[in-house]
Amino acid sequence: MTVADYVTRCLHDPQDGYYATRPALGEGGDFITAPLISQMFGELLGLWVIEVWQRLGAPERVRLVEVGPGDGTLISDALRAARLVPDFLQAVDLILIEPSAPLRAEQARRLADSDVHPRWVRDLTRVETDAPVILIANEVLDCLPARQFVKTEGGWTERRVGVTDDNDLIFGLTAISGGFQRPAFDVEPGQVIEVSEQQAAFGRDLGALIHAASGAALLIDYGRARPEAGDTLQALRRHQKVDPLTTPGEADLTQWADFPLVLEAALRSGADVTGCVGQGDFLKRLGIEARAQRLIQSRPDAAPVIGRQLDRLTAPDQMGDLFKAAAIFSPRSLALPGFET
Repeated sequence: MTVADYVTRCLHDPQDGYYATRPALGEGGDFITAPLISQMFGELLGLWVIEVWQRLGAPERVRLVEVGPGDGTLISDALRAARLVPDFLQAVDLILIEPSAPLRAEQARRLADSDVHPRWVRDLTRVETDAPVILIANEVLDCLPARQFVKTEGGWTERRVGVTDDNDLIFGLTAISGGFQRPAFDVEPGQVIEVSEQQAAFGRDLGALIHAASGAALLIDYGRARPEAGDTLQALRRHQKVDPLTTPGEADLTQWADFPLVLEAALRSGADVTGCVGQGDFLKRLGIEARAQRLIQSRPDAAPVIGRQLDRLTAPDQMGDLFKAAAIFSPRSLALPGFET
């Protein structure tokens, strides 16, 4: 099977898939995301949402959508920050898109006493377009897998997952069966390129949604800001990298977000897009350093912890450069916080 099919089965198989049965987030799980590192991340994104809503003219109805909300920490922190503007909370229709049943249950538990009650839909095409949409997708693209193609001395091949005579999983190269276009950049023999039909479809559907409804979508993920070669498939279990083939369904599998692919698909659907900004620069533009100082003033004893959290989210050698932010928006005149030059 293709690498993309393998990753999809490992993550979403109804009986044995990782997200379907045993997603483990946080310090005690398999991986940690920015909202779990510090409340500052979700709070700042909540303020970003409010600012976008105000720049849209503070409409009486607005759909706040989060794709892949994890355990609900980000949206919970964002809504807490939104209490600064009660009119926004009155306007919000909160929609969550989450394929994992265990995570939907956790989101419902965390948001049980929230100012806004969520509803869940299956995918982007189920979000109504009769009101502006403001959407957040943090570490979603890396869960949308890519096929892998390898350039050899004899031409292009596709990397697939097969089974040995001993019933072990193994990578191998096969002839390409379709869905491949030669890259526009130079690739040396032995290098891998990744092409994600799912990420392209996500960009297409998201661009169509934002174009039809107006509003903005914020994408934050680790990935590439320009087309380039590279094998980015990885498996994480208990915060350690493991062989992607050894424990199918028991580890989180990811591949880098392909921002150029996603943004180009959104453009073709009629929306406008920003360029990529490093997560560190983006959060600093939103005021994370000032927020950290206020937290330290209220909790001086927590200053070392808050400092480490700030560093982890923004430092170039941690999440600051590898993680990037980009946005899809409409109308073209809409200026987005964090992306203004």
